[in-house]
Amino acid sequence: MKRKVFTFQKKLLSFFLFFTAVIFTVLWLLQTVFLQRFYDGMIIKNTVSAAESIVSQNGNTRIADYIDEVSRENSIVVYVTDTEGKLLYSSDEFRKMEKKPNGRDGRPPQGDKGERRQYRELPENFGKFLHTIRGSEDGTTELRSDELYVYGRYITFNGEDALLYLGATLGAVGSAARIIRTQLLWVTLLSVAVGMVLAWFLSRSFAKPIAQLNEKAHVLGENQPDIPFAEGFRSELDDLNGTLDRTAEKLKQNREFQNEFLANVSHDLRTPLTMIKGYAEMIRDISREDEQQCAADVAVIVEESDRLTALVNEILEYSELQMTDKEPVTEQVELSEIVISAADSFEKLYSKDGFTFARDIAADIQITGNASRLQRAVYNLLDNAVRHAGDDKWIGVVLRLEGQFAAVEISDHGSGIAPDDLERIWEKYYTNRQRRGKGVSGLGLAIVRQTVAMHNGRCEVRSVQGEGSTFRILFPLSAE
Repeated sequence: MKRKVFTFQKKLLSFFLFFTAVIFTVLWLLQTVFLQRFYDGMIIKNTVSAAESIVSQNGNTRIADYIDEVSRENSIVVYVTDTEGKLLYSSDEFRKMEKKPNGRDGRPPQGDKGERRQYRELPENFGKFLHTIRGSEDGTTELRSDELYVYGRYITFNGEDALLYLGATLGAVGSAARIIRTQLLWVTLLSVAVGMVLAWFLSRSFAKPIAQLNEKAHVLGENQPDIPFAEGFRSELDDLNGTLDRTAEKLKQNREFQNEFLANVSHDLRTPLTMIKGYAEMIRDISREDEQQCAADVAVIVEESDRLTALVNEILEYSELQMTDKEPVTEQVELSEIVISAADSFEKLYSKDGFTFARDIAADIQITGNASRLQRAVYNLLDNAVRHAGDDKWIGVVLRLEGQFAAVEISDHGSGIAPDDLERIWEKYYTNRQRRGKGVSGLGLAIVRQTVAMHNGRCEVRSVQGEGSTFRILFPLSAE
């Protein structure tokens, strides 16, 4: 068998590497290609937000202090002019404190306590700014170039109508981006190296139990030592290992079943076949002219054929039960009718031979089960009792309630069962007692036990040597 090159470990390793490549590709795009756009977008958003916060301070006597604070926190330059473009106030993050000039009335600005401040000169683009804001319908304007973003609007400053100009620098991330790219390169190389090592170890850890399970599956059903499997890595793999173990156990049981079939049934098959062939040859060579002897020989052939048919039927039935561990049992079954029907059939068949069937069958006892399976179990017990009946040919048939169970008892006055055999009497092909009592295959009681187990019941047997035996099967009653 050609071994596949793309193993589970290699495939898992490739997935780890692909995942690493995707993560670092996205990281490189965010930190290099899209960094400038992201930075400019945040600067514009912060500038507009700063303007809104300054406008919210209209009427505040300390609005100048607030403008200083906003300018410092957002690294922006702020100009306040009257509507004609005359500078009233400016602020930036690097302002120098000096004594402020007096206002138009000759007094220091309110709230400034006489300090003077050195103001920035109006920027070169202020004329364009003034023109665009005067033509604005909503009283706001924006100017943008590769290096600068300007936002403006009308405000109230110290009780007067004024213009607010905010400027922020764009494109300042260039030098930082170069540093980030250099750092990111080293981080990428180191992370990929570490990731490959970790991915190799992780893929090997994942692949090892899979390989063990694969090896175990390859030898499943063969007479080889069990492949060790270290549980605890993943619950799903532990469950799969348990499934393989159970499958191996079933295959082992099937193999033992086949061996027992060949070892035990071969004799039972050979005997009737030999008899059939022998008597057929006798008819052909000896008794075909003698009608009486020929009829006797034919009767033996028919009897052995019936025995062979019964043997094959038992084998097929038990094999079917073995193939079905659990059958759905949902039908309400009248157990009383099943026991009465079985007793009637045996009484009609064996009453001419002197058999007596003593009955004590309670009426209207129902259980949940499979009617045909239950009927076969009762038939097998009656057949077993007939084969081992005593000289009085008495068979007892009882059905009664015992607590929450329905109990079926089939008794005989035969030779009984040795104590050593009581525990093994339900085993398949345990034919010592059956052969002594003209048994067929040794599967009858095994079929009974399998059927009772399928119906969640139990089997019991009481026996005294020289006095007889009582076989009991108990089934749980149907729920009300």
